[in-house]
Amino acid sequence: MDDQTRIELEAAAFRRLRQHLMEDRTDVQNIDMMNLAGFCRNCLSRWYQEAANARGIEMGKDEAREIFYGMTMAEWKANHQTDASAGQQEAFKESFAKNVGES
Repeated sequence: MDDQTRIELEAAAFRRLRQHLMEDRTDVQNIDMMNLAGFCRNCLSRWYQEAANARGIEMGKDEAREIFYGMTMAEWKANHQTDASAGQQEAFKESFAKNVGES
């Protein structure tokens, strides 16, 4: 497989993942994704931002999230995010530290 085809297939898979998370399964909470898989929608938007920045494209966290989510973070939270339980929050602290780092 040539590099251009590989890039196009990877991009198509990313677009399908984004569609799955943003349209098909809005019920899946970021905190559950982070606790189970070590990444969430915010991680994907951060990786998008990092890729843009690495190519000299100025992009901040909020802009990257709006591009990935298709709306502001406030809109996403209002439309799709539920309150996290104490257990979810505790598991998130551990998962965040392990997968993203201390903050």
